[in-house]
Amino acid sequence: MKRTDAFARYSMLPTEQSNPRTRDLDRVTLRRVLKKLNYEDMLVPKAVAKAIPQIEKAARAISKSYLAGRKIYFIGAGTSGRLGVLEAAEIPPTYGVGTDVFTALMAGGESAVFHSKEGAEDVFENGRKEIAKLVRRGDTVVGIAASGITPYVQGGLAAGRKAGAFTVLVTCNPKEKAKEAMVRVALDVGPEPVSGSTRMKSGTATKLALNMLSTSSMIISGKVYHNWMVDVKTTSKKLVLRAERITATVGQVPQEEARRLLDLTGNDVKTAIVMARLGVTKEKAAARIKKARGFLKNILG
Repeated sequence: MKRTDAFARYSMLPTEQSNPRTRDLDRVTLRRVLKKLNYEDMLVPKAVAKAIPQIEKAARAISKSYLAGRKIYFIGAGTSGRLGVLEAAEIPPTYGVGTDVFTALMAGGESAVFHSKEGAEDVFENGRKEIAKLVRRGDTVVGIAASGITPYVQGGLAAGRKAGAFTVLVTCNPKEKAKEAMVRVALDVGPEPVSGSTRMKSGTATKLALNMLSTSSMIISGKVYHNWMVDVKTTSKKLVLRAERITATVGQVPQEEARRLLDLTGNDVKTAIVMARLGVTKEKAAARIKKARGFLKNILG
């Protein structure tokens, strides 16, 4: 693309527009700056709410991939890529998912998570190649790009679509058609308080949408009972105590008994809960959970 064409295209992006409400940011008091930023932030949840029908479709696709034993990939650049890294890193301990199920790909590689690599997002072929060597039919690829036109992300979505994966684009550009995305989660947050700084409202909206995607997909995959994370992994002292509290509460037993059952099950919260509630052995509890495909509501009601 010629420089003049690129200039024209980028200047038309919603994320690059000047916000009329914040044009005096450099000439008002600090308190006024903070109030203006806060006001802009309050607009974000409403934009996310409007995208719930699309988030629902994407979450169902993620759950379908997970329950079928397939993989989910997040691909992005800059702030968007880093948000994908957060999702992939935080799902395993929260929901007991294998560390290879959710994978994040970042333009510029792992080092770009901590240090900006200018230009890494501009190479379509890099995104295409990185997804192409990993993705399989039945997987889900979630592209994350505030502008919606990041070449690296578009390349990843193209590779995912070609391989037969379900493709999703999370963007803050409602005008982008995203032909390679089967679902387009468009978060219309309007122009940023500081023009073009998409780590602000766009980043907040994207994080909210990704939280909804991952959380709701895990809920409908049997990873939550009522509102308890019953597949939590005890990877820290805090999570060990959380597992005990969940087992004691849902299992309806004292903490000491919850700890005993967790010791017997290797800290498998679901198995410990079923043992407590039904008074069965570890083996019978595990069999009941397997038959119910991990959904405790189908065992305990």
